[in-house]
Amino acid sequence: MTRRFWSDSKNRSLTVMAGVFLVALLTPWSAPRVSAAVNEAFLMLGYYAREHVLLCLVPAFFIAGAITVFLNQQSVIKYLGPTAPKLVAYSVASVSGTILAVCSCTVLPLFKGIYKKGAGLGPAVSFLYSGPAINVLAIILTAKVLGVQLGVARAVGAIVFAFVIGVVMQLLFLKEDKERTTNAAMFESTDDDEPRGIGKTVIYMASMIGILVFLNWAPSGGEVVWWDFLYRWKWAIAGLFGLVLLYSLIRWFTRSELSDWVTATRDFAVQILPLLFGGVLVAGFLLGRPGHMALIPESWIANLVGTNSLGSNLFASVAGALMYFATLTEVPIMQGLLGAGMNQGPALALLLAGPSLSLPALLVIGGELGVKKTLVYVGLVVALSTAAGMIYGNLIA
Repeated sequence: MTRRFWSDSKNRSLTVMAGVFLVALLTPWSAPRVSAAVNEAFLMLGYYAREHVLLCLVPAFFIAGAITVFLNQQSVIKYLGPTAPKLVAYSVASVSGTILAVCSCTVLPLFKGIYKKGAGLGPAVSFLYSGPAINVLAIILTAKVLGVQLGVARAVGAIVFAFVIGVVMQLLFLKEDKERTTNAAMFESTDDDEPRGIGKTVIYMASMIGILVFLNWAPSGGEVVWWDFLYRWKWAIAGLFGLVLLYSLIRWFTRSELSDWVTATRDFAVQILPLLFGGVLVAGFLLGRPGHMALIPESWIANLVGTNSLGSNLFASVAGALMYFATLTEVPIMQGLLGAGMNQGPALALLLAGPSLSLPALLVIGGELGVKKTLVYVGLVVALSTAAGMIYGNLIA
């Protein structure tokens, strides 16, 4: 009876409308905290659209589309597939993520691109974690602002986690992952079939990655001189990469190939953006922007993580997994929480779980990997972050 009820699309629509009606009816919208939370939800969505969609997600969508259309599938399977040498696969995945140094949402279309192209689940997940977590400048700023010990602990933890989480995911889902890449490999081409050759493909991909990286190059606040020097010239450097990309598109690609690229890019945007924007609204409603009141006060979080207990570290890891951190914003946020009494152990736990996960990202990952794999991935990040926080907190006590 229940199955027959849900199989009818009109019944499902009626249930959704009833749920929306009950929320609208029972929510105390005039209460100051609720009205502030609603305001924060849309302010956070506006901030996200302004700061991250045009300069982060749009280039990332085009890179993901290029990976799907132009990147040789056999090359992906060779270096990142489930049968690739483990050291090679996870090193390539981790290094690639480190070079990009993007936030948890910007890495999503890139993850989807290499995963659909034949990368093994383990290396793809290592890439998914390492992109936001192993951010060179963020680690340097952590050491400068929050202390060398915490900076080193964050760097070591993030690198170890990228390998461990990827290996465990690969082992747990090895059989079905091999079947997925085997079926895809039936239609794969060889390196000799590349119409442009590997060199031109590398230049084309590198130019887009260069645009993504330098458009989002953030200042270090005077902490790292060479980084700030590149920041002053970031628009010129991104423009040079743009000229290289324009040259490659005009000289090396046909009109039909470019049409396929744009179509693939559009498909990624259609799949990801609705879930991402919905997640940003929910995250803004619950947690708000740093320093602004939403439904859950920041003071509650600080009070719950004042010790190095299992509960404090677990709460920090779970809170980090749900909160959205734009690239580098986790450092001033942690500085404020530590000043409010947060213990060093939970601080590390949040730094390891927070940048790599967020509620918007979880919705998109779930749509790609399914609920089971997503829950395992989140569980691994939370469990490892909690354990690392407790160990670190006890070592420095």
